[in-house]
Amino acid sequence: MKNSILNKKIQEFIIKNIGVSIAKLALQKNPFPDLEWITILNQIEAKTKAKEKLPTWFSTENIIFPSKISIEQTSSEVTANYKSNLIFGESIIDLTGGFGVDDYYFSKKFKSITHCEINSELSNIVQHNFEQLHVENCNFHTDDSRNVLQSSNKKWDWIYVDPSRRNDAKGKVFMLKDCLPNVPESLDFYFEKANSILIKTAPLLDISAGLSELKFVKNIHIIALEGEVKELLFEIEKNFSGFITIKTANILKEKIENFEFIRSEEIEFPSYHLPQKYLYEPNAAIMKSGGFDKVSIYFKINKLHKHSHLYTSENLITFPGRIFEIEKTISYSKTDMKNDLENKQANITTRNFPDTVENIRKKWKIKNGGNTYCFFTTDKNDNKIVLICRKII
Repeated sequence: MKNSILNKKIQEFIIKNIGVSIAKLALQKNPFPDLEWITILNQIEAKTKAKEKLPTWFSTENIIFPSKISIEQTSSEVTANYKSNLIFGESIIDLTGGFGVDDYYFSKKFKSITHCEINSELSNIVQHNFEQLHVENCNFHTDDSRNVLQSSNKKWDWIYVDPSRRNDAKGKVFMLKDCLPNVPESLDFYFEKANSILIKTAPLLDISAGLSELKFVKNIHIIALEGEVKELLFEIEKNFSGFITIKTANILKEKIENFEFIRSEEIEFPSYHLPQKYLYEPNAAIMKSGGFDKVSIYFKINKLHKHSHLYTSENLITFPGRIFEIEKTISYSKTDMKNDLENKQANITTRNFPDTVENIRKKWKIKNGGNTYCFFTTDKNDNKIVLICRKII
């Protein structure tokens, strides 16, 4: 496949058809009968998906792409680059190497990278691509990573693992014990080969559930990209026994919103207040972290309600999330809704509210869009209210 797919005319054809409907192309006659049409179509589809997610791979000549699914499952360049700055050392072994995006960025920080990938075709693709990308400090093993670890006397500074969340018996899974490899079961063995482990998990994994399966967790990283949580990382250090730090990052085009806190069992006392001049909605990474009381205490702003996870203040502050100016607060009553929102246009968000956005729109004939933002929520006195706002950030 390698020599055939890298044929100059085929590569030109692939580039020419980036973004073209694969369904339409599939109906056409294969202009290169010496190579299977499905192989060429797969390259077009995968490279199209890589355009935004993997711009370095997309723009480098003679890159070979794996299946579309492999591209969908791999880290984006943005998150891989961010992740490479979280850890450091001389050597790292990636037990689930995949398409190698994480290892490409680790190669810029570590002197030696070991890439393990049981799929021989995928391993060969990554080796070829790393040559095109001028990565020279990566060793490749086409084998089960456990065999690689067992057959080596080497001790690495870090083990990195992104367990497969597709189980042949259970389908798509989220608990770490159901993934492959089974990290909780293998932890003691891994610690014979490295003192530090970085585990990437499904963004949907409940943090408490992850902690119940693991030990020696030092840091938990929650990485969001443009407001969507992409990665949940558990950083483990052998025999660590201190408090766990939760570190959140929302990566935006122009900046990174960071917020971190210590996870402890101490009772905390956030402040509560009725809506003031400004309203704050935490970004997705903070929402995932569960550190809602920490937000109130750290930023010295008030919560609207214990379960609303919205904040308010009289003076404007810099905040990791969306910021609004509250133009009007109304009760969720027939009279107020008819007077202020019925048959109007607005963006609607619900937080700690008994009805859905869809039902609210239908009931009050509110069209989507416009410059008005409405938060349907509950205040500190358990009253159902609507905050009519103007977005600042």
